[in-house]
Parts: sequence; structure tokens; C-alpha cells
Amino acid sequence: MRSVVQAAANETSGWRAWLKAAARMPMVTRFSGRSAPRHPGGVPAPEGFAEARVRPAAASFSKELGEFILPYDAVRAAADPRAALMDFLQSTYDAAADLGKWDRRALECTIGEPRVVRQF
Repeated sequence: MRSVVQAAANETSGWRAWLKAAARMPMVTRFSGRSAPRHPGGVPAPEGFAEARVRPAAASFSKELGEFILPYDAVRAAADPRAALMDFLQSTYDAAADLGKWDRRALECTIGEPRVVRQF
């Protein structure tokens, strides 16, 4: 049985190639007709990203893929697989956002509140 990570790695490499190509293509915003800014596509990763501490402990950075991976078996064997996966996703996002100095207040909404517009 192929692991989710292997499948994701194959998908990710395809998406990475697409993102790199898309970053070089002129884009047009959907409604305005004006040129859209280049999409960073996460490439290159912010300085220190590969060394960031992420959770759970089974997660590691793959130099070959240029991203963190979490083995399928680690998720499957976790006491709470959903929590383990969410912990991985949140911790890798936190590392990219913090190291990349993203404006998190402007980008993020409360988890569990889809389609709720925040008031500033």
C-alpha cells in the first residue's frame, strides 16, 4: 500500500513545478483585469525553515523535497491521528509564517470559523 506521504510527495513535486512555472507567467486578477503580483509559491523557503522545530516528533525536513514530511505510519499509529496531522500542518505553517514574517493578523482567521469575515 502506497503511503499518503509518498502520494503527497509525488503530488507536491508536480505542484512545485507548476508553481515555479506559474510564477514566471503573467497573471491577471479575476475581477479587475489588472496584472496580479507574482505568487511566491513558498519558493524559496524563508531562512531557517529547514531547521524549524515542528510537531509531532516523527516529522522531519526533506532536503530532496525542500519541505517537511510526516510519515503515514506516524499518523496512523498516533493516539489521535487527526490531532497529529493537524499539529503537523499547524506547526509547519507557523514556521513558514513566522520565519517569513507574514502579516498573520491580516491573513488568518479563527480555526473552525470558515466563511466568517473578520472585522478589523
